[in-house]
This record gives sequence, structure tokens and C-alpha cells, in this order.
Amino acid sequence: MQRGNDRFIERLPLALGQRWMGFFWAALFCLAALGLRLAMRPLLLSAAPFAAFFPAVILSAFLFGVWPGLWAAMLGLLFGSYFFLLPYTGYEVTPHLVMILCLYVIVMVVAIALIHFMQRVNFHLAVERKRSRELADTKDLLFRELQHRVSNNLQVVAAMLALQRRDIDDDAARRALDDASARLALIGKISRAMYHPSGEGQDVGAFLTTLCGDIIEASGRQDIAVHVAAPRQLLLASHVSVPLALIVAEAVSNAIEHGLPDRAGTVRVSLDASEEGFALRVVDDGKGITAGEEIGASNSLGLRIAAALAAQLGGRFVLEPGAGGGAVARLDLPPSANVTSD
Repeated sequence: MQRGNDRFIERLPLALGQRWMGFFWAALFCLAALGLRLAMRPLLLSAAPFAAFFPAVILSAFLFGVWPGLWAAMLGLLFGSYFFLLPYTGYEVTPHLVMILCLYVIVMVVAIALIHFMQRVNFHLAVERKRSRELADTKDLLFRELQHRVSNNLQVVAAMLALQRRDIDDDAARRALDDASARLALIGKISRAMYHPSGEGQDVGAFLTTLCGDIIEASGRQDIAVHVAAPRQLLLASHVSVPLALIVAEAVSNAIEHGLPDRAGTVRVSLDASEEGFALRVVDDGKGITAGEEIGASNSLGLRIAAALAAQLGGRFVLEPGAGGGAVARLDLPPSANVTSD
């Protein structure tokens, strides 16, 4: 509703290309004012002869501009003088009559001038708003094109790594290239989906749900159920999207590959926010891990990357046995990590 009002005001004055319409409507407004003033004659007599014409003049100037407004003011002067003012002075020019006419002229000229000034200001504001919208659209287009190109470049690099693995016979090297290719593809996908030119954050629940769904789909496993729990209306800051996504991806992939390699199971991803910070948990009901196992000593490059990304965010990533079996990947971030967007 407010936007519609703004659009209407931006169009004022109306009918600039058909000036006759402004004069026509101004005459109609004055005729309507004349009829209203005639109906009020028994009550007002000779008092306020121009009272009904003030709204007609102001409305004409506001809707159609200066010249229709002046036309309405002239008609109001003629109608008011002829029907309501001159009959009570015997059609004689008296100082009282001159004073009333001068006062009417002054009031109308000032009102029309103020309306004209406001319309000029409104016109320039409308031009600036249009220019701002065009710049915003251009910025959004350029930003999306940049993100598209960056994402495409990452996808190309991932594809090149996937092609390069064909010429490598060593299984460890092939797995390393596969992991690097998958991570680059994931970063490209996140970059395209998450970043926004306005800097707005992403809803954490929707982000984690989509991410985990993509990971399960990429794994080809139909027997793994993923449940995501996150506070509602909690927005994830854009600069945290990629590192947090990679940490979650590594934790969920590790749960599928090592915790549930040969049987069905469930992976639960939860995020808790409090005054003490943010706690991300990825819990599976798989075969679990050995107590006291250190990530730094693990052969999993993905877990070491996750620990490094957590340190980059100012937090800590650990992998520990679950209370009822399985494993728990835990990411703890302090309040100063600025995970959420304002």
C-alpha cells in the first residue's frame, strides 16, 4: 500500500502531456466548489466568499501543476467575487473589497508556489529513486554474474582434478584428488547459493537442511536419515557460510563413511545458540570411535581441515564418542565469532 502511494506521488503532476485535462478538471473542481458555496449561502451569507474555492485550487495545483492551479484560482476569484462578494457591496469597489481580494490572491499564490516547490523536490527525488533502483539492479546483476563465474571456475577446477585422477594409479592419491574435487564443488555450490549482494544472512535451519540433503544425495546412500534442529529465525552471517558448511560436510561425511559404512542409521545435526556462544553437534548412531582419539593424529584430511576452519572462526572442533554409542562431532564457537548476521 505504501509503495503504491509512493508511485502515485512520483507521477505528480498528472497529465503533463495533455495539459487541457488539467484545465478541464480544475474547472470541474471550481464548479463543484461553486455549487457547494451556493448551498451554504443561507448559512454564510457574505462571509468567507472564497472558502469553498481554496480546496479546489489546492487540489488542482497538487494534481495537475502550476498552470491549472492558477486557472482554478482565477475561476475561484471570478465566481467568489461575482456571486458572493460584489452583491453585498452594491458592485462598488471598496477598500474592504480590495483587501479581501488581495488576501485571496496572496494566499492562493503562496499555496500554489509551495505546492510547485514540493513537486519539484518530489520530481528530483523520484529521479534519484529511479537511478538508485537502476544502480541496485545493476549491482545485483554484476554481483550474480561474478558469483556465477567464480562458481563456474571452481566447478572447472573440480572437473580438472576429477580428470587428472584417471592418470594416477596410486589409490591414496586418487582418493586425495576425489576429496579435493568434492570440496571444490561444494564450495562452488555454496558460493552460488549463499552469498547475497545486500549482505543478508541465510536462515541456519534452511541452510543446514539443504546442505545435509545434498551430502546424503552425493553419497548415494538411501538408508541414512538426517535430522536438523536449529533455532528459528537465526540468520547465518555470509562470511561464515563456507567454513561452517565445510565443517558440517566433513562431519556428516565422516559419520556416513566411518560410522555407518555398511548399515542404515541416523545422523542428527543441531545448533544451539546462547549467551555463551554457539554449539554445533553432528551425532550418529554408528559404530563409534575410540575414546581419546585426537583429530590431529587422524589420517582423515577432512577432519584436520575441519579443525583448522574451526580455529579460523575462533572456535574448536573435536570428535568424541557418543554417550549411547556412535560418535559426536562438536564445534564450539564463542559469541565473538559473529556467526549470526544483524
